[in-house]
Amino acid sequence: MASVLPLSGLRQSPEPLSWLNSIIKGDCVAALEALPDQSVDVIFADPPYNLQLGGMLTRPDQSLVDAVDDEWDQFASFEAYDAFTRAWLLACRRVLKPSGSIWVIGSYHNIFRVGAMMQDLNFWILNDIVWRKTNPMPNFKGRRFQNAHETMIWASRDPKAKGYTFNYDAMKAANDDVQMRSDWLFPICSGGERLKGEDGKKVHPTQKPEALLARVIMASSKPGDIILDPFFGTGTTGAVAKRLGRNFVGIEREQDYIDAAAARIAAVEPLGKTELTVMTGKKAEPRVAFNVLVESGLVKPGQVLFDQKRRFSAIVRADGTLASGGEAGSIHRLGARVQGFDACNGWTFWHYEDEGQLKPIDDLRARIRAGLGKLAD
Repeated sequence: MASVLPLSGLRQSPEPLSWLNSIIKGDCVAALEALPDQSVDVIFADPPYNLQLGGMLTRPDQSLVDAVDDEWDQFASFEAYDAFTRAWLLACRRVLKPSGSIWVIGSYHNIFRVGAMMQDLNFWILNDIVWRKTNPMPNFKGRRFQNAHETMIWASRDPKAKGYTFNYDAMKAANDDVQMRSDWLFPICSGGERLKGEDGKKVHPTQKPEALLARVIMASSKPGDIILDPFFGTGTTGAVAKRLGRNFVGIEREQDYIDAAAARIAAVEPLGKTELTVMTGKKAEPRVAFNVLVESGLVKPGQVLFDQKRRFSAIVRADGTLASGGEAGSIHRLGARVQGFDACNGWTFWHYEDEGQLKPIDDLRARIRAGLGKLAD
């Protein structure tokens, strides 16, 4: 079961990461202030929406709709909600690593105010994601369009942040090799996934579907990263993070939600290393220059390289350049010159001879990268 830390225990603990994979009980701003600076990689925030319900909501048959009327979603005014939003966003910004990113989900009631506040606080918005619901609640009074979506804002810590994680290639591959779009289609949380109490009623009125959180976490984090949820509720973020090999920390003040979340997370079995390996493309691989192949001895000065059909040849020089017919330059520049082209990918154009067979020098670069990967592990 996920450990539960009272706010006082968090502040008194001598262990620097005593809060990791735990649920901190307390007010979100106070709890965030007790966490170290720049300590989390990704934040997923599902704050109160300030729905401003003016009384009970009923269906046409006068049956009562189980709407969000909890005390934690009620604010005296827009100004009070804005002050609350500014406070928790500032606290989140402090604990977010410079290379981290934040997701905030909301509805038309609050997301525009949240977005404006994020920009005022110097967050840099990367995308707004529309979560289209396959099974939204109908508009019972028939006075408006059916509200069939929610919006997520994805932002980096500041405009200059360049190192945030985006697993572009994995998202594209999962989407049948087409770029993942900013409109996501998922059902609302229902059926066996919806947590219910002994009375059969929903434990939490706005529990998010695990599929939604899985895409958020898979898109913007790496195994081992720390995912923070300052409005933890029944622990969807923690359950998905644990299953996907990420660490989590949740903040929640309601004991009933904490109990449900702790039991839920305890039942999760993490996936193995093979299942959690994130697909990456060429851009994500470490840069290896041709001279590294020469320095490592995989290619030797004086060695002759050829194109695949042996129409062109070049001699490797000690400084990592190539020479051919009075011309010299990098593997790319010389490859282009001998062909009369403006550009050339030298890694796939030039080949070395191995037991009578020509193989692209890119194979040698792959050996170097594999060695770098082992060092990183």
